[in-house]
Amino acid sequence: MALQFLVGTVVSLVNIMIHALVTIGAIGVARAAGLRHTVRPRLHLMTVMVGAAAALMVAHTLEILVWALAYWTIGATPPGSEVLYFAFVNYTTLGYGDITPVPAWRLTGPMAAMNGILLFGWSTAVLFEVLRKTLVHLAAIDAPGFSSEDRG
Repeated sequence: MALQFLVGTVVSLVNIMIHALVTIGAIGVARAAGLRHTVRPRLHLMTVMVGAAAALMVAHTLEILVWALAYWTIGATPPGSEVLYFAFVNYTTLGYGDITPVPAWRLTGPMAAMNGILLFGWSTAVLFEVLRKTLVHLAAIDAPGFSSEDRG
């Protein structure tokens, strides 16, 4: 069980680092976009939000690939199983249905789910902050349709 916990912890930490890097990048891009004056504020807001969400989805996909690589390396799934599908099922907390881990590695599934929940929550917080900052910026430049009430 200690080895399962160690593997799960290492993979979780790698994923947290990936998420931190993508978060820093997404916030930097949103901040740079927020400094621009825009004549189409609603399109600007939508573009910033879609860009941030897309970056975070790429991060989650990379993190699932890290879990899949770990599962493949340690042999956590029964022979012939779709390792990437198994990683998605665990990370997204969808739950087991058709593939279950081999008994020797069954703790890694819940650890992947815990990692996924944490990082999805983190992404939600990042998206909210990007939205808030963009609304504050649009209100500050007196963009049509955005008022000082949007300044938070």
